[in-house]
Amino acid sequence: MKKILLRSTASFLLLFPTLLLAQTQTNYTVSFPNLVHHEAEITAEFTGVPAEVLEVRMARSSPGRYALHEFAKNVYAVKATNSKGETLKITRPNLHQWNVTGHNGTVKITYTLFADRPDGTYAAVDETHAHLNAPATFMYAPVFDQKPSFVKFEIPAGKNWTIATQLKPETAKNTFSAPSFQYLMDSPVKIADFMWREWPVQENGKTQTIRFALHHNGSAAEFDKYVEDTKKMVQEAKDVFGELPAFDFGTYTFIGCYMPHAAGDGMEHRNSTILTSSRPLKTHAKDNLGTVSHEFFHAWNVERIRPQNLEPFNFADANSSDALWFAEGFTNYYGDLLLCRSGLLSVDDYAKVLSNNLNNFLLLPGKDLYSPAEMSRQAPFVDAARSVDNTNRLNTFVSYYTHGDVLALALDLTLRSEFAGISLDDYMRAIWQKYGKTQKPYVLKDLEQTLAELTKNESFASEFFQKYVYGHAPIDFNPLLKNAGLELRPEKPNEASLGFAPLSFASNRATMQAGSLRGSPLYQAGLENEDVLLKLDGKKITSAKTLQNILKKHKPGNKVTLEFMQRSQVKTATVTLIENPDIEVVSTEKTGKTLSESAKKLRDNWLK
Repeated sequence: MKKILLRSTASFLLLFPTLLLAQTQTNYTVSFPNLVHHEAEITAEFTGVPAEVLEVRMARSSPGRYALHEFAKNVYAVKATNSKGETLKITRPNLHQWNVTGHNGTVKITYTLFADRPDGTYAAVDETHAHLNAPATFMYAPVFDQKPSFVKFEIPAGKNWTIATQLKPETAKNTFSAPSFQYLMDSPVKIADFMWREWPVQENGKTQTIRFALHHNGSAAEFDKYVEDTKKMVQEAKDVFGELPAFDFGTYTFIGCYMPHAAGDGMEHRNSTILTSSRPLKTHAKDNLGTVSHEFFHAWNVERIRPQNLEPFNFADANSSDALWFAEGFTNYYGDLLLCRSGLLSVDDYAKVLSNNLNNFLLLPGKDLYSPAEMSRQAPFVDAARSVDNTNRLNTFVSYYTHGDVLALALDLTLRSEFAGISLDDYMRAIWQKYGKTQKPYVLKDLEQTLAELTKNESFASEFFQKYVYGHAPIDFNPLLKNAGLELRPEKPNEASLGFAPLSFASNRATMQAGSLRGSPLYQAGLENEDVLLKLDGKKITSAKTLQNILKKHKPGNKVTLEFMQRSQVKTATVTLIENPDIEVVSTEKTGKTLSESAKKLRDNWLK
């Protein structure tokens, strides 16, 4: 009898490490009795409640997202009881908080969660899976923020589902734990009929495990090929920093959902990433790998190399940082670069990536209004934020992803051209050693100082940050690209154009889907969102093809008459056509020129 009692006590202590923790923790149970209607039933039991009033909340924001999302809107049927099952009083001081009184030290809250968006921000429950982003799923008590949480998942009967998460597995079946509130909120969970693959990575005398759990309709062979490509990308990312991060519990998990009903997304977490796409591996493996590459790079940059103004993450408000050009933009740069270094993109493929990025930067007037630091602070307005009013983002905003991406390109090629043996890889490695490995949050001045130390040129670092990070001075990419055997040129020289025109062609009408781009012929003519282009040069515009045929008969500089309808009034304006503004990056060899040895060497060192 004594042996059985001791064994039982030992099992208890494995699940609840100390009696003190057992008294001050949160225990969640998640079940799915109504899958078909996208509902989960959740119980949150708070034990050892220290105050007379227990404040319980739903998060308003989520890690990796910076805008408000108000997750409380999908929670209902909230009830509270004490340890004896007696009903407790609940009041609502605001839309995302429940206050519970009259408890006896234990508060058990039950609620229903509606979940029908499988992506990196929200949650989704149906007969194929349970896809749970923690802030969209779990109520929490701020007073328990430093206490552990335990979560038990009840798998629906008849489902061959397994659980993928970065939470720590416990001995009890389907039970996991988080050491703190911040870790719980950063830990997505997906439960599905997964295909699983894993492999060890050895370095410095220790072994860590990389896992990939994939929920998709494709074959095992397609997944095997995908995993092999992922392994190459993992190695290239590791080579940038010189080592893997020390993953908590020794494991990193890719959690993929490539199903027809998934929303395209990728979301980084400390020891895992959520990858969602409606595009199957059979036809879009390379496209999906771009997200894999980007999110894995975040395991260093943003998960451990942390901006000070995102630490700790605020789940009760929007999160603003002046460093997203670096945290997201530099990561975006490496996401594509690592695919090229892995052999998954050719030089010409990578040149097309650069073409797209530079078009999205150089052609937008927003780059002339705000610096990358200022653009970063606007994330709560644009990062999956939703509103119904029209904005002028087309003319005032350039994504901090894009802004940081092209800034990383400029810095990388400048370092490689002007500082022997130094590249952006060395810069990222230096920042990792100072601020990532030590997990010391940085401010922008720290990034500038690290660049000065790396180059041993304080004036260079100061000028670069003043002009291109705190300011928005123009960047001349032509000489930088030429040094690497690439050319920047007009994509369609001498082609007449109205400039960027966000048109939708439906019902034989060409309708503006956004405002016109500042400085373009349409802007000069006064066109705005929802205006309809009727005739150009006297000819009806009924489709993209008819518009293209009309423009083909003209040259840049020609003046033509444009007839359009604006708020039920037909108007006429004379527009001056311009040369198609689109640009492209191509290899020197494709231009018919000879690639110099110095350019070849720089390009090989950069892209291979």
